[in-house]
Amino acid sequence: MFEEFVGGEDPAQASRVAHDTAAALLARVRRDPDPEIVARLIAYTDSHGIDAIAELWSRSAPKSLPGALWRFYLLRTLIRQDSAGLSLAYQRGTEVTHTIDPVVAGAPTPVGPGEVIELADRILHGAFTGDFAVALDRAAAFSRVAAAGFASLADDADASDATHPDRPAEFTRRALRLTELAEELSACARLWRRDALD
Repeated sequence: MFEEFVGGEDPAQASRVAHDTAAALLARVRRDPDPEIVARLIAYTDSHGIDAIAELWSRSAPKSLPGALWRFYLLRTLIRQDSAGLSLAYQRGTEVTHTIDPVVAGAPTPVGPGEVIELADRILHGAFTGDFAVALDRAAAFSRVAAAGFASLADDADASDATHPDRPAEFTRRALRLTELAEELSACARLWRRDALD
């Protein structure tokens, strides 16, 4: 059904398909959380790439069910693509942040690349089998801690380093993107708790 709307002649129809597929997928898995199906959903982008999910949900409003699912998969993909960088940023974030976010995210300390990959999988698993709002909160908390870490790393980076002159700007951009992602995930969690995330 979705293939008919790729390239979207009718944005309203494509939006409806995104919302319908997100709701149907979540309802189906939560009704019967078969471990094999959940494992396949978590690993879907490993086999098919993030582009398949992006085509379906990435243009959805950030504060919507398909938008929330897109952000789960996007965060998991970012972690898998740069687990070393994100584990370093997360570890630094735990050292500089003075919030409950590291506890909410649930990563062990110290954290390495393997631990952040496992955390991403656990968070996405929780979205399908546990409290959806808690999974959103955990993903948001992880994003905030990693953003704080990237901001701190940007402060430490020496812009005059001839071998990496763009590093401070790159770390700052990553911090901003993760901060925005955290805000969107937190907003979705609030909406879900009010039964208003459609």
